[in-house]
Amino acid sequence: MGSLFAVRNIRLCTKDCLCLYVCPTGASDTENSIIDREKCIGCGQCAAACPSGAISLVPKKMPPQQPHSDRVIAAMMALARSKARQENIAASLPGPLAAAAEKSNRLMAEDLIREAGYMLPQSDNARAFLEKLLKDNQAEDFPRETVQKLLERLSSKAG
Repeated sequence: MGSLFAVRNIRLCTKDCLCLYVCPTGASDTENSIIDREKCIGCGQCAAACPSGAISLVPKKMPPQQPHSDRVIAAMMALARSKARQENIAASLPGPLAAAAEKSNRLMAEDLIREAGYMLPQSDNARAFLEKLLKDNQAEDFPRETVQKLLERLSSKAG
C-alpha cells in the first residue's frame, strides 16, 4: 500500500456506490465521481467491490515511457488517424451498431495516441502541448489557470 491510488473511469461508473461502503478512508465520492487521491491508501477495496469495473489502481509515480523508434511512432499515429476517420464515418450512420463502432474506434485511437507518447503525463509531448495551449490565442472561457496548474504539477513530478 502507499505506492498506488485508485481512479474512477466515469464512462464505466454505474453509480452502484459499493465503493463508498468498503473504502476505509472515505476517499470515494460518487456524487462528484472522484476519488480523493490524498485520502486514498491504495488498498484496492473499492476496485474489488466495483461491479462495473470502473475503478482501477494506478501507480503514484509513473514509470518512464518506453522508447519508440520514429518508424513505430509514425505507424501508431497513422493507425490513430485511420481510427479517427472510421469514428467519423460511424458517427454519420444510424443505429446502435454504428454507435458502438464509433466508440470503439475512438477508444482505440486514444490508446494508440497514448502509447505513441502524446497523452502520457510523463511525456515531453504533454508538456509541450500544454505550453502551446498557453501561448496560442484561446477563447475567453479557456481554462488558462487549469493548464498552468497542470504544468506546475508536471514540473513538480519531474524533479
